[in-house]
Amino acid sequence: MLFTKQFILGSMREKVLIMQWSNPVTISTLKKRYKRFLADVLIDDELHVAHVPNTGSMTSCWDVDWQCLISESSNPNRKLKFTLEMTHNGLSWIGVNTANANKLVKEWLTDGKLEPFLDYKKIVPEKKVGASRIDFFLEEHPVHANCYIEVKNVTLKLDNKAQFPDAVSERGQKHLLELTELKKEGHRCAMVYVVQREDVDLFSPAESIDPNYAKLLKEAVSAGVEVYVYQCKLDETGIHYYRELPYSL
Repeated sequence: MLFTKQFILGSMREKVLIMQWSNPVTISTLKKRYKRFLADVLIDDELHVAHVPNTGSMTSCWDVDWQCLISESSNPNRKLKFTLEMTHNGLSWIGVNTANANKLVKEWLTDGKLEPFLDYKKIVPEKKVGASRIDFFLEEHPVHANCYIEVKNVTLKLDNKAQFPDAVSERGQKHLLELTELKKEGHRCAMVYVVQREDVDLFSPAESIDPNYAKLLKEAVSAGVEVYVYQCKLDETGIHYYRELPYSL
């Protein structure tokens, strides 16, 4: 199945919203990622340890001597002052800081960049549902029901497609089950995938990596859960809203 939406207008693309860096950033060289949350980076010929805010495998997102973008915190209480924000594979910057996906979606919702979610009066982050939290809850729309939105950061490139997840994700599976159940209860529900790389033109679930996630996503769509895939443009100035991508299940 191949899906696409037609509501992204050229005028909207011209008025892109940019998530600018809150801390100074430096282009450096990535030497090694290890212990999941650590990376060695070379800045001005000096080796530093940077925090890697990414729990995934980061497959297709790094290799030795790739360029990378590092932000520097001025917080004296931080153990590591550098954070790995992006890597570059020679074709595209890749946004590996998974926390940025939610920040981007919050900005896009607030600024009315996402056509399917316009005209909701209230945006509630981290809405508690049972023992879990869903990333966003939208309330008070003149026509549509209240809407639960779960956001996923997409960095994996596999078979020339953006795919998610890059490792078996029991947490991701749980979120799909929760959204499917909420939809059956009469709520509006949506999955939003934020693709933080420019060298792909199509999104699909990573069935070869997490077949159960792919199965649950198909079941969620069949139950009425909406899926939207938004691609970013990335450069040293920040992360820009670009376009909606089609997806294939």
